[in-house]
Amino acid sequence: MVRGAWCVERCRELSLAGRTSWPFPLSAFGFILPQMRKLLVLVVILLAIHVAFLFVRPSGAAAGPSDDAIDVGIVFDLGGRGDKSFNDGAYLGGTRAVKELGARVRFIEPGDGSDREAGLRLLAAEGMDLVIGIGFIFTDDLTQLAKDYPKTKFAGIDFAVAIDGNGNPILPPPNLAALKFREEEGSFLVGALAALRSKTKKVGFVGGMDSPLIQKFEVGYRAGVKHVCAECIVLVGYAGVTPEAFRNPGKGKELALNQYGQGADIIYHASGSTGLGVFEAARQAGKLAIGVDADQYAEMPGNVLTSMVKGVDEAVFDVVKLVKEHRFNGGIHQLGLRENGVGYVYDVNNRGLIPESIRARVEALRDEVIAGKIRVPATR
Repeated sequence: MVRGAWCVERCRELSLAGRTSWPFPLSAFGFILPQMRKLLVLVVILLAIHVAFLFVRPSGAAAGPSDDAIDVGIVFDLGGRGDKSFNDGAYLGGTRAVKELGARVRFIEPGDGSDREAGLRLLAAEGMDLVIGIGFIFTDDLTQLAKDYPKTKFAGIDFAVAIDGNGNPILPPPNLAALKFREEEGSFLVGALAALRSKTKKVGFVGGMDSPLIQKFEVGYRAGVKHVCAECIVLVGYAGVTPEAFRNPGKGKELALNQYGQGADIIYHASGSTGLGVFEAARQAGKLAIGVDADQYAEMPGNVLTSMVKGVDEAVFDVVKLVKEHRFNGGIHQLGLRENGVGYVYDVNNRGLIPESIRARVEALRDEVIAGKIRVPATR
């Protein structure tokens, strides 16, 4: 506006000096200046509206991390995200903590064993409030880091608790929560379901790494089969003796096809992404398979009888919540049927594969396990 006034004044001077060759009449400024004022008013109004929208949150939008947000680091197990099972459950729990608790979560997907330890140590060194290792293979690393960083809180999903000479559990450091599932209880139920559903009285089990943890799945499954069908046969195969056995779908398919070839009509897998090969074998053989850790029906619709589910997502979310609310406690935390830490899937997708009479029998067994009337073994 100052520049416009200067132009008007300069034009008046030129006119008084007799210089009338200006390309447009002086009266034109009587039109231009009001338009400039209107334009300025419009710009101011639009700017005010823009600033107002900066303070408006759309209905249903997730709130971002608040000033009191905690920092959480999560290192995945071998197989990483996309395993449609264990790691994906941990990812869901972490992302839920971001949305509902305002946590800042950083995920690390390791390669070999050294990457796992380095990932945990990096997160601890960065000053995370909570560092979580997904999988029993993190047990030793978490134990050492909890000692190295006593002010940092740690949690291990499927933490392998050591036993002393008297058979008593050795407690982890006080800043480390050992989150354990009673997988044998959920496996017991799907074992009973498989035996009741089997037409050949032969069922199979495919494990990933032959280790005490995966043996719990096998032992519980076998116990469930034998509880309802003493004459049934359980065929067993493992993909290997190293963590790589959890990400070998080719080996999973090979083992499953071999068991189907021996007469098994239902196979339960506890093998991470190796189990994707079991599902492919079920499709190829026209048989049934049982998923693990998460609902895996979508991996092979029509061929997945059910899945033994573990609340990995709930466990991750709950431990983050405990840290945020200053209620975190180290030690051993067990999650079984009683705590809804394990279970099996029965919904609209597989209802047609499970007769109601079988469903009722399995539910009765569930109640007996919770009541302590059935003791499910966890070791061979």
